[in-house]
Order: sequence, then C-alpha cells, then structure tokens
Amino acid sequence: MSAVEDRLAELGLTVPEVAAPVAAYVPAQRDGRRIYTSGQLPMVSGSLAATGKVGEGEGLVSPDRAKELAQTCALNAIAAVKSVVGDLDQVGQVVKVVGFVASDPSFTGQPGVINGASELLGKAFGDAGIHARSAVGVAVLPLDAPVEVEITVALREDD
Repeated sequence: MSAVEDRLAELGLTVPEVAAPVAAYVPAQRDGRRIYTSGQLPMVSGSLAATGKVGEGEGLVSPDRAKELAQTCALNAIAAVKSVVGDLDQVGQVVKVVGFVASDPSFTGQPGVINGASELLGKAFGDAGIHARSAVGVAVLPLDAPVEVEITVALREDD
C-alpha cells in the first residue's frame, strides 16, 4: 500500500474501485507526466450518494452534506489516478482541482463545498496536495448529482 493510501486509512477511508464511466470517456488519461481525471461524481458502490441542488432549505442538499460529497468525488478522482499510475506515491503534485456545484439560484457557497475535495487531497498527499482550484456553480450536473470534481496531477520527475 502507498503512503497516500496509509494516510487515507488513518482517516478511515480506502481508495474505491474506479467509478465506471456513464458515457463515452475514460476515468483518467495520462499525457506525459500529467494525469487528467474526468469529472468524478459522488458515486459509492456504483450509485450516487445523493441527488439534487445545493442550498439552504427544504428539498435541497445542505452545504455541509455537499462538502462531504465533494470529498467522495475527490476520493473517486484519486481512484481514477490510481487506475492509470498504479502507485499513488508516484504523484508529485496535485496541480489543479475543478469543482462544480449544482446550485440553487440563491446559493453562493461553492468554494466551501469544494473545500471537501481540497481538504481531502491535502490530507492524502500532504504538501503535494496543495493546488490551484476553481469552484463553479452550475444549473445541473449529470444524473442530477449535487457535486462533480476533476483533478490534474503531475507525476514525480524521476518516474
């Protein structure tokens, strides 16, 4: 097991099997030292953990729950990276995170939601988990998911 997986285990988490694509794409693609993941939904054991828009109020996914879902997305992104590289300790840097939040029109807390992904990546990769980021509110996401996260990582130069 990699040091990254050991750190995740300390958090009570394991890298899941890579989520199956829901359309015509691959979960991750390598280009030289970079691995780009496709957008990862909060899938757990093949099913969405929640659906709907994020916001405050009845019938909406709470911001706190959405932050947890963003962590699940990041864990799925880690699985996608592992499916390409094999050993997560080959990751030298998480370069960029892009997070999408299916938002109720009045919701403006997208950065706080995507912190779920950013914080997990920091805990998993340590200093190599520090990254640039975008957090974007959108009207709807695939399968009515509340959150979607994609990451770009750079492999160590000696690999």
